[in-house]
Amino acid sequence: MKIYPKFKAAVMHVSPVFLDTKKTIDKACSLIEEAANNGASLVVFPETYVPAFPLWGSLRAPVANHSFFKRLLANAVHVPGPEVRRVAEVARRREVMVLLGINEGSTQSPGVLWNTNLLIGPDGRLLNHHRKIVPTYFEKLTWANGDGAGLRVVDTKLGRIGTLICGENSNALARHTLLAQGEEIHLANYPATWLNEGGFSLAQNVRIRSEAHSTEAKCFTAAASMYLTEAGKDVLAEGDMRLRQILDEGERCPSLIVGPNAELKSPIMQDEEGIGYGEIDVQDCVVPKQFHDLAGYYNRFDIFNLSVDRSTNEPVSFVKPRGVRQQIDMDLTEDLLDFRPRSEMAAE
Repeated sequence: MKIYPKFKAAVMHVSPVFLDTKKTIDKACSLIEEAANNGASLVVFPETYVPAFPLWGSLRAPVANHSFFKRLLANAVHVPGPEVRRVAEVARRREVMVLLGINEGSTQSPGVLWNTNLLIGPDGRLLNHHRKIVPTYFEKLTWANGDGAGLRVVDTKLGRIGTLICGENSNALARHTLLAQGEEIHLANYPATWLNEGGFSLAQNVRIRSEAHSTEAKCFTAAASMYLTEAGKDVLAEGDMRLRQILDEGERCPSLIVGPNAELKSPIMQDEEGIGYGEIDVQDCVVPKQFHDLAGYYNRFDIFNLSVDRSTNEPVSFVKPRGVRQQIDMDLTEDLLDFRPRSEMAAE
């Protein structure tokens, strides 16, 4: 007989130590410990929690933000790397599943960053590595496009888990890709605020998107938004009182957990930093699917067809060599009498 998981989840409505990866990782590990002490089995961090969301892109012209970009690159997280290892060790020791948002650095280029979510299992293993497929608006000045490799649902002891980042949660095709894989728990994350003059409210959208996806997928959604502290505002404004006022007036995004009937399962965290807890009973997904199961009987796959490429994007691919040139690794300080020109090597 199928046994449905039942557990406590934690959404981290918290701030990083702005543009300081080491201290932010220290804080993340401490928060995981706190959540585990309070009985949480799943911990969800905000978008690019380590070490900051590039909100400066909405405050100044690109030419004025080079210093911020260089600082962010200097604090980029590599996968695998020591920062990820530290979080994984805490997750394994406390037997907690963690979704960590990071600014991921590239080994191919010193100027590339990705907006990345890492799903780390309670055994410390990396379960999913998702890069935001399209950066939004000013984010394009910071992050490269991701790929479809992370558009997968992972079967875990807590249930079937998928993740999307910020605006991806408004992408119907991306969301259907996950619900069609039997997603039971959807993990979303967001920045602290979204500065604009067009009347768009990301704070309102966080709740709308969470409720909409839970309604369509008949799943739970845990959404974690970053909290912007006074210290973070000071770093961003750099003494400019006009920019500081814009930041002070920015609407804060909420963190919350929503059930498969779009019902709240946690307090709404918004104006104060903290952790929001909610109970998840995966069995609650069953009855709503009797009404509308978009991955099952309530669809027409003979009419609709969605094709998804989950290949990784690489800057270059090399044809498998037909032979191996051993001389390439030889010690050039030794006797070179037998050294052959490249033309002879190529003729082999």
